[in-house]
Amino acid sequence: MDALIKPIRPNKPTDAKPGELDPAEFMAAAVRADQPRPSRAEAEDAVKTLLAYIGENTGREGLLDTPRRVVEAYDELYQGYHQCPAEVLNRTFGETAGYDDFVLVRDIEFTSQCEHHMMPFYGKAHIAYTPVERVVGLSKLARLTDIFARRLQTQEHLTAQVAAAIDEVLKPRGVAVLIEAEHTCMSVRGVAKHGASTFTSRFTGMFRDNPAEQQRFLSLVRGPNR
Repeated sequence: MDALIKPIRPNKPTDAKPGELDPAEFMAAAVRADQPRPSRAEAEDAVKTLLAYIGENTGREGLLDTPRRVVEAYDELYQGYHQCPAEVLNRTFGETAGYDDFVLVRDIEFTSQCEHHMMPFYGKAHIAYTPVERVVGLSKLARLTDIFARRLQTQEHLTAQVAAAIDEVLKPRGVAVLIEAEHTCMSVRGVAKHGASTFTSRFTGMFRDNPAEQQRFLSLVRGPNR
């Protein structure tokens, strides 16, 4: 099975239409090497300030290492800022025996952080695309989801970014993305409606233009026991 590494072109002129995402804004890592950032010590001091703000005694034993732990957790939770979505999708394979139907990966679990309250939302992503001659490794769709999820997000933006990245790099005949998630910013605070699910979708190409293909995608996602 032959593999092809496509060139990454972060400076490619955008041809995004009004209302569509500009690939230049999300296809590369979000954090540049020359971007000024606070030091780790400054970040830990910020955590200590927040602990004091809520009324905690930052000098008590249980909280002495909390600033360090929080910053380390941030390094993990937000690692998507340092990862490049294009690199994940650039390795493709051409040995498909002429396969011309769509490829669906269902139930990709993810956790992200709401950019409005910095509280988690979590759920599953379902992703399909109809390849043109070449396909991408199945795990890459899950990795792509994680890259975008491990940034501050809204569910709507996350859905659009995943679909647009696949569309931009793989150039398939169509992409379908459905995300279902529970948001702790509405389940554990505010209206406190535990168990409420939010669904977002994005369709391009043949999935957007052909309602029958949309329905077939949705039927496979739901499955016989859902």
